[in-house]
Amino acid sequence: MDTFKKLKHYYWPFKHYFLWSLFALLFVTGITVVYPVIIQKTIDDVVAEERYGLIPYLAVGFILIMAVKGVATYFNQFLGDLFGIKSVYTLRDGLYQKLQRLPFKYYDNAKTGDLMSRLTADVEAFRFFLSFGFSEFLRIVLLILISLSVMFYYSIPLALITMAAMPFLGVVVYQFDKRVHPAFRGIRESFGRLNTRVQENISGMNTVKSLSRENFEIGRFVDHNDNYRQNYIGTANIWAKYFPLMEFIGNVCVVVLLAYGGYLVINGSLSLGELVAFFSLVWYILGPLMNLGFVINQFSQSKASGERLLEILEASEDIQEKDEAIVGKQLQGHVTFNDVKLTYTKDDDAALKHINFDAPPGTVIGLIGATGSGKTSITQLITRFYEPEEGEVLVDQSPVHDYSLKTLRKNIGFVLQESFLFSTTIKENIAYGNPDASLEDVISAAKRADAHDFILSMPEGYDTMLGERGMGLSGGQKQRIAIARAILIDPSILILDDATSAVDMETEFKIQKALKEVMDGRTTFIIAHRISSLKHADEILVLEEGEVKERGRHEELLNNGGPYQRIYDIQYQDKEHIMNTAK
Repeated sequence: MDTFKKLKHYYWPFKHYFLWSLFALLFVTGITVVYPVIIQKTIDDVVAEERYGLIPYLAVGFILIMAVKGVATYFNQFLGDLFGIKSVYTLRDGLYQKLQRLPFKYYDNAKTGDLMSRLTADVEAFRFFLSFGFSEFLRIVLLILISLSVMFYYSIPLALITMAAMPFLGVVVYQFDKRVHPAFRGIRESFGRLNTRVQENISGMNTVKSLSRENFEIGRFVDHNDNYRQNYIGTANIWAKYFPLMEFIGNVCVVVLLAYGGYLVINGSLSLGELVAFFSLVWYILGPLMNLGFVINQFSQSKASGERLLEILEASEDIQEKDEAIVGKQLQGHVTFNDVKLTYTKDDDAALKHINFDAPPGTVIGLIGATGSGKTSITQLITRFYEPEEGEVLVDQSPVHDYSLKTLRKNIGFVLQESFLFSTTIKENIAYGNPDASLEDVISAAKRADAHDFILSMPEGYDTMLGERGMGLSGGQKQRIAIARAILIDPSILILDDATSAVDMETEFKIQKALKEVMDGRTTFIIAHRISSLKHADEILVLEEGEVKERGRHEELLNNGGPYQRIYDIQYQDKEHIMNTAK
């Protein structure tokens, strides 16, 4: 029960629904056990003694009991559902909030499809047990206890024979639980992998089709689907082995009771009505005991799901805010790195080593180097997406951890190589970082980003709904909307991460023009592979394997004969070669 204890915070506030549901369950269970008593009275007091005048009274009484049971059943089921639904609503909220707080390090290894599976299928499996499993388990316990009490009243020897079968059933149920829980854990994990495969395939459909890899993807899906199938077959095999065994034990008990009970009736120690009632009560015990396997099945599923949910809820939040963190301050944008070292994974090489630079407000810093040289890592430390292993990162002469995360990141604007747009209107996409902005402010930002004209040409202008990830817009149009979004939050620090590398030269010219407007008066970090994008920077840092190999202005670095000049020669000699070939 450790899993349920750890998740108690999410369902215990709604315990009153559960307790009222149990109160209704007491009526349902008590009335259920009354049925065999009514049968016994009908056989012994009405049929055997030919007192047929009692039948109308018994019928009316039976109808009234049925009505009470119906009302009690309604409240039992509705309140139980309410308990599960409200608990899981809170749990799902908690999971989603946790996902927002988890650092980038967590998402480096997480799979989108698996996370979606946890927030949907696993949460639903946990809800199902809260709504039905707890209640069903208690119904079984109550039904067995009350039935045994009545059975002992009718016949102590027959009741003892019934109890003798219970330990055998208990052992089988225990063994069933031991095997079925890991089986359901395997099902949940294989379902998460299957979900991930589907999500990645749909997201990368352009790549799949352009490289004619449909059959390969079908093969990979078949493998994951087969793994999911095999896990389910293994679980079905466990069920198929244990449930006939439970039924066999129950039937042996019934045969013994029938033989001995018949003997007692013949000897006059037990009436016929009492024997019939006793057999009804036997199935009120053996049936629920066998049904305990279904409850354990639900419990195992919910426990496996709860464990997967706890893996999210208990994941380490490496990026923490100080209690006295600075809130709401407008930053100047003075960025300083003092001997900074960053390692993403413990056993990996350092991504950054001994990084030192100072960028006063309004400075433009260019970052260039091969893929994996540490360019993006520098900008991710400024925003506290990661924490440095050694050294410190300062903004306005204060360590970045002195600021609240919201204050720090509200002062930093991003324009990435592939800007993410949401499936909502253009206006809402631009105003995403500043949702209180007026339409006039949104239009002003769009004009400065050179996006206003193409937005007006859209079917509904700023109210045009975009498809998933900005479907329907060109790469350059997405970039200019992203630039407008950055302008609207009025950041003091601007980070341009390969913002023009994926567009044509005409679009690049338009974006560069828009970016020049945005960069004015802001501390700007330009990550680029093209020297043309950063040759006007106040200082260029040339990175190799996480270290700054060169630094200086464009003109200075060209005369050093170092890595920067080699990059320049490669880019511009290729350009000259192309132009000469064209002539």
